[in-house]
Amino acid sequence: MEMKLDPAKDDLPLMANTRHMLVKHYVLDLDVDFKSQVIEGTIVLFFEPGSRCKKGGSAGEGACLSQSDETCKIRTSEPCHSPVTNVSARSSKTGYNDFAVCAKGEKDTSDKNGNHSNGEQASGISSSKNCCDIENHGSEDFLLVLDCCDLSVLKVEEVDVAAVPGIEKFTRSAKLTDAEELRNLRNQIVHELVTLPADHWREQLYYYTRCSQAPGCGELLFSTGTWSLEIRKAEVQAPRDFPHAIRIWYKTKPEGRSVTWTTDQSSRPCVYTMGSPINNRALFPCQEPPVAMSTWQTTVRTASCLVVLMSGENSAEPAQLQEGLLSWYYYVTMPMPASTFTIAIGCWTEVKQESHTADVQTNNEISSLFSRADLRLIEGSCGHVAYPCRFQNPAASSQLVIPHRVFAPWCLKDHCAEILLELIPQCLSAAHATLGTHPFSRLDVLIVPPNFSSLGMASPHIIFLSQSVLTGGSHLCGTRLCHEIAHAWFGLAIGARDWTEEWISEGFATYLEDVFWAVAQQQLPHDEAREQQALKALLRWRRLRDEVQNSEEELQVLRPNKENTGEVSESGTCIIKHGLNAEKIFMQVHYLKGYFLLQSLAKRIGEATYFEFLRKFVQKFHGQLILSQDFLYMLLEDIPEQKGYGLSVENIIGAWLDTSGIPKPLLEECQSWDQCRLVQQVNDEVTKWIQVNQRARKRRRRKRRQDEVAFQKLLPDQLVLLLESLLEEKTLCLRTLQCLEKTYHLDEQDAEVRHRWCELVVKHKYTTRYAEVEKFLKEDQAMGVYLYGELMVNEDAKQQELAHKCFAATQKQMDVSSAKVVAEMLF
Repeated sequence: MEMKLDPAKDDLPLMANTRHMLVKHYVLDLDVDFKSQVIEGTIVLFFEPGSRCKKGGSAGEGACLSQSDETCKIRTSEPCHSPVTNVSARSSKTGYNDFAVCAKGEKDTSDKNGNHSNGEQASGISSSKNCCDIENHGSEDFLLVLDCCDLSVLKVEEVDVAAVPGIEKFTRSAKLTDAEELRNLRNQIVHELVTLPADHWREQLYYYTRCSQAPGCGELLFSTGTWSLEIRKAEVQAPRDFPHAIRIWYKTKPEGRSVTWTTDQSSRPCVYTMGSPINNRALFPCQEPPVAMSTWQTTVRTASCLVVLMSGENSAEPAQLQEGLLSWYYYVTMPMPASTFTIAIGCWTEVKQESHTADVQTNNEISSLFSRADLRLIEGSCGHVAYPCRFQNPAASSQLVIPHRVFAPWCLKDHCAEILLELIPQCLSAAHATLGTHPFSRLDVLIVPPNFSSLGMASPHIIFLSQSVLTGGSHLCGTRLCHEIAHAWFGLAIGARDWTEEWISEGFATYLEDVFWAVAQQQLPHDEAREQQALKALLRWRRLRDEVQNSEEELQVLRPNKENTGEVSESGTCIIKHGLNAEKIFMQVHYLKGYFLLQSLAKRIGEATYFEFLRKFVQKFHGQLILSQDFLYMLLEDIPEQKGYGLSVENIIGAWLDTSGIPKPLLEECQSWDQCRLVQQVNDEVTKWIQVNQRARKRRRRKRRQDEVAFQKLLPDQLVLLLESLLEEKTLCLRTLQCLEKTYHLDEQDAEVRHRWCELVVKHKYTTRYAEVEKFLKEDQAMGVYLYGELMVNEDAKQQELAHKCFAATQKQMDVSSAKVVAEMLF
């Protein structure tokens, strides 16, 4: 069953029929093999009937037999596989070396979609010769559809949860008279298990584990398509009768796009989820739509030299299974979309504080603006489904800094100790001072390999940071850390119901990073913080203006589905517009327009009132999915006087969210940032440099000291603005570039500054500094993509040779989207 996708489009399909069956919990049991670059094991899924199938009646049942003919069609090109037998258990006697965990070494004999044809053998798996035709025999059976790609699915079976000792407590009747009653009993057990009260979460996890280990009681028919795994049970025609606990045996493929196999900065092998556009469907079969909020638990077996980090709420301690083999176990009790599942396996070193931990201090002058209403807001019930919620725990609500750890490759240990260990508690405390209760109980921060395509990525309980944030002082690292911490509230605890509304996550995080960073900076006067934020606003305005001028209008709309935002088909399937567009990944429009919208609202309402409202909003919607209008309606209801000043949900959506280009209200505001003192300082320095360049071009030798120009010391963001302004000059002579480099020690600045410096080097063909461009393209891959374009556009042979050389050295390690964008520039 494939959606009718236009091959010329770049839309991403979400195939899972979540309105028929909704996954509530995953249990993963995995082995990691670095030799073959494969993750192999089982996943057990526990379901409840979806929203369309909870009510009885023939109409409701009939509506759930198949997906809508308007959006889907049954594919006959892929076979539906009969049950297979003889799936070998993972042997505890398998040999392990330093990195080859569970290395079976078999050749994958599956077809291009991972299905095993008649008579095939792979890892002890043999297929039946009686393969059925889904179109001829399955048209009346209910079809469970999961999101899945780049996976070899080996076997699917129903789990006999009724065979678990002690499970009788979840049943109403102990006597069974026929097969139908037994089937109903199994589904009843799953229902009772997934609906246990939140304070029984330990018992729930225990029985999830026991049920996941229960024997199978019948193999299920399955078929894979490009984007989906389709499962059915013969003669089962309604979701309520379909098995509510199923086990899938599968293994990933080395080319799978959900994880990347690479080496870290110390040349040690590692694998991690790097935020792929397809999310986790190439890591495990799942329901990708955000509405499928579920809990999970995972066991991962690896070589003893490796550390497994995950987005679990526990700090896992490994258990030794045998010499050279460890088992790691993580779990979560807060239901979240499957896309938030994160894993990183490598030879990570924990970076610990060698001396005593300094007391956490924040900027009290600024944080006092946000802290008044905190304790009052923890009262009242939550609006989400039941789970152990920190917002209802007074001890958690008063916890300024949550427990945290830092991991990195060995060679970056000292850099992390110098910068990150001090910054994390400051940024966490600043976030608490602004928004209150931390939604998650702990935090790991990992410095990921150089092929990571972003400066940072936040998941529950774990943040990935690029090594690019570790150079040039604490400014870039601190602001990026604040951005990712902000995602704990906006993006994770509160998520977008429609993935196309990325601004809900990124706009809020961009806005809040400035607020958090102002609070985190100790001894920073209030006026100085405001000036820094005005300078940052100007830089973002320039970036937004350039992006709008150089991108497709369709990609500039924050709510591309407009009035249809949040809608799905009758079965729950939907399309994410431009979800596979490689260039969109590098665009900032949803960050920037979202940021400017929130800044405009705060300015209009007043910061103190605005942040008091944000706390109320977080209190009401944490643990839930929202649309833009949920935020806007609550804002105008909470602050009704704004309606009298022309603010309305319709006006805001029309001006900011549903149109391309620069919002008209923003055009009126942008003039004010030029008046900022920090900006004026930069303008003065730019004037000086232009004069220096003019004199240098006249080749006059000036040896007297009174002819030397005194330049001011500039902040990192001021340096960015300075270099951007000088990039607008047609010509800078060699002597000016040398003086510029020496004056500001540009090779020692942070990655944002060095990126602009590299642009100047390329534009003016400063050949003796091409080595710095090469280093940037290799070590700062998160930021260097468009430098390749600069190297190619000048049509200079040396620059083009440099571009091809760097791409050849990094291409195999690059993520797919980055490699695609660069390849289009080069070839």
